[in-house]
Amino acid sequence: MKNISFSRRGLLRAFAVTALTAAPVYGKAAGILRGAGDVRRITMRNQRTSESIDMIYWIEGQYIQEALTEINGFMRDWRHNEIINYDRRNVDIIAATHRLMETNEPYLMLSGYRSPATNAMLAARNRGVATGSYHIKGMAADLRLSTRSTTQMAAAAIACNAGGVGRYGRSNFVHMDCGPIRTWRR
Repeated sequence: MKNISFSRRGLLRAFAVTALTAAPVYGKAAGILRGAGDVRRITMRNQRTSESIDMIYWIEGQYIQEALTEINGFMRDWRHNEIINYDRRNVDIIAATHRLMETNEPYLMLSGYRSPATNAMLAARNRGVATGSYHIKGMAADLRLSTRSTTQMAAAAIACNAGGVGRYGRSNFVHMDCGPIRTWRR
């Protein structure tokens, strides 16, 4: 998986759309979907693997399964090459936050899914790593943008009102998850 682009089916569907509607799919959908748009797109680069992803993953009120499968592979635990079904609610938060910041720069993903073994190894090295992390549930990502500060990124994520937002100023990244709504700074 080197560079992932729009799936052919998703791109054709995008061009064929004349009227788009957004249908809430989760209890917190109003917060999650605000700013995501009728066509949802995700664009990121993985810091560890140098892989990139840039694709439409939701259109006409529906997720595109082929795109979600590619996102699952992109968000995998690269240390163990372990793939799970990454929580689409967090993909929505990431996409909505990106859109709210009005930037074309892809997110730099520092961490997506972490296997329990990877999380335990990281927790042993760094007391800031939670043992019950949402990363091990496929519900979190640590992200960075060079054109936006962590304050700007966190503010956009908080505006989605849809999950946890942690601002790590010294390490220059923002944690976004689709767990309970809460914020923190380190």
